[in-house]
Amino acid sequence: MRRSLLVLALAAAMALPLAASAQGAAWPAKPIRLLVGFPGGSTPDIAARAIAEPLSRALGQPVVVDNRAGASGNIAADIVAKAADDHTIGIVINGNLTSSKMLYSRLPYDPAKDFTYLSLIATAPLVLVAQNSLPSGAAFFDAARKAGDTWSYGSVGVGSVGHLGTELLKSKVPGMKAVHVPYQGNPQVVTDLIGNQIQFALIPPGVALPQIKAGKLKAIGLTSGRSPLAPEIPPLADAGVKDLNLEVWVALLAPATLSKPAQERITKELAVIMKAPEVRQKLFEQGWQAVGTSPEGMQVRVKEEAAIMSRIISSQGIKLQ
Repeated sequence: MRRSLLVLALAAAMALPLAASAQGAAWPAKPIRLLVGFPGGSTPDIAARAIAEPLSRALGQPVVVDNRAGASGNIAADIVAKAADDHTIGIVINGNLTSSKMLYSRLPYDPAKDFTYLSLIATAPLVLVAQNSLPSGAAFFDAARKAGDTWSYGSVGVGSVGHLGTELLKSKVPGMKAVHVPYQGNPQVVTDLIGNQIQFALIPPGVALPQIKAGKLKAIGLTSGRSPLAPEIPPLADAGVKDLNLEVWVALLAPATLSKPAQERITKELAVIMKAPEVRQKLFEQGWQAVGTSPEGMQVRVKEEAAIMSRIISSQGIKLQ
């Protein structure tokens, strides 16, 4: 019996290193796929490529950007939600997590249940820009009230942040009734603004500032407090629009099934990466302010913004399909 116990003890001791190795297998074990739901050169793509290389160095595995454009980023978000290899992550925009579920009757993923939130990557306020012939500050909104529905505004599509954000703005300016005109992209919005086909629009600083500096468009204000991205532009609160705080952002997430070691490793490395001067500068040059949040901080941001968008979508009866 003593000999049998000794044999069992030796066998158990030999198995311990193997078990420990299996349980503590290093992550990542292979290249990581970073899905982006927009084409190359888009803002989400720029953000993805800004973090891909430093994240690859930190993790010791390639981080491969995979562009799967379509449905305002929802196609890529759905691929991430359904990934089961523990090596798939994705970049998303506001709408994928805050408004898509309310806009689409058959959204294939649940923003609240199907993801592991990792971190916000970059944020930017929107800039309210208008035709040069229109007044500035509070006088702009006085003119908008008087114009009623003879004024129109542009956005990159129904349900976009520019669309929903302007409807939110209108809800805070009683009597403002400008009509929405959807476009394929911000370049088309800017062209029609300069051509006096529409009166105003909410667009990102990276798009707005070159036109403002060239004297082609007028800045009315920012949808946030003062921003280092556009320090010369006042917040809309200065023009009398109170309690409006809206930003566009990109964030990093993973499937809900992401392992705990993977989540902890990514968030740990991201906290360092998002403080790196070269990453912050790269994003800043594209009109974005680099941020780094905890998963919990990202959850709070999504929840608060989803509640705001829900009220606007419901009150206006906005639907996509």
